[in-house]
Amino acid sequence: MMPAARESLLDAAYTALARRPWSAVRMVDVAAAAGVSRQTLYNEFGSKDGLARALVRREADAYLAGVDRALTAHTDPHDRLTATAEWTTDTARSNALVRAMLTGCWSERLPTPTLARVPSSSAVPAQRRADGPLPSPSDFVALVRDRAMIALSGPGSGGTPGAPRTDAADLARACELTIRLALSCIAAPPPDGTVTDLLRNALRLNVSAPTPTAATRSPR
Repeated sequence: MMPAARESLLDAAYTALARRPWSAVRMVDVAAAAGVSRQTLYNEFGSKDGLARALVRREADAYLAGVDRALTAHTDPHDRLTATAEWTTDTARSNALVRAMLTGCWSERLPTPTLARVPSSSAVPAQRRADGPLPSPSDFVALVRDRAMIALSGPGSGGTPGAPRTDAADLARACELTIRLALSCIAAPPPDGTVTDLLRNALRLNVSAPTPTAATRSPR
């Protein structure tokens, strides 16, 4: 199947999930909405559980792609981290699957795929990846932290000219604080428009770029 057809099926599943609980979503309806046969749907995903894993995997990838965009949309390090936190809270607000993945709180309306790898005999590379491990909330913290560290320590990472360069450990703490503060705002939403203020007040340390060799070491 062409990637575009797989995306159409995942779009149809996502739309169906927005309208009814996952337990009430029927494979035949997903196939019909995407304009393919039910057998084609089963050939692509294997089962309804396989479709659920593929949908969760896609939404996880889309969230992380948005993190990468947020981290390159500005030159100032504080603006990059703030944009990352805002993307996280905004996406969790609008996407129930992302909210569940980030918090670990899966409602009865959602599919609840196991995060561990499941046996896969699929001939579809994208499905074999979906059948692999799915990220936990702790995995997301590490993934966002490490992406932020790379973005803030690589070429073109910004920083104030002449300012002292931040120690790699301090940068790691600032990057992890960003995602953890965003997660707390998902669990207990602050008044509108205050996520930025909360983060800027919390990140009082200078997050100018450290040397690349130091920044690439993951914190213990």
